[in-house]
Amino acid sequence: MEKSLREKITEISESLRRKGYRLTPQREAVIKILLENPNQHLAAEDIYAMVRKSHPEIGMATIYRTLDLLSKEKIINQLDFEDGYCRYELESQAHHHHLVCLKCGEITELHDQLLEKMEEALAAEQEFQIVGSQLKFYGYCAQCAPVEG
Repeated sequence: MEKSLREKITEISESLRRKGYRLTPQREAVIKILLENPNQHLAAEDIYAMVRKSHPEIGMATIYRTLDLLSKEKIINQLDFEDGYCRYELESQAHHHHLVCLKCGEITELHDQLLEKMEEALAAEQEFQIVGSQLKFYGYCAQCAPVEG
């Protein structure tokens, strides 16, 4: 059964508390944005713009500090798609990979059985316990692909 937004926030709050941190209103606002926009790979500026709608008192520096803390404590992932921005998503136990369009910048999450099997085989072959992975494929989405002719 899917957890509610409140349950997920409570879970993250408990994780922060165990690490010696409080879930401040600012941290909660950032976490809510990430929870409400799954698979969006938001940049700090995107998160700031969304947070400001309900918390106009929160500044950009607070957003950066919050993202740094949440990333350091493994609550969120900081992703670099080599487009000049760090992007963020909630930490996930599921391994997933990304397709990145070089023209429009669209980022698509890729959950693929073949890649999972390859990862398992690699771990077994190398006697290596894989705890995370990031794989990015760069190319062109269907709307941006050059027309051959």
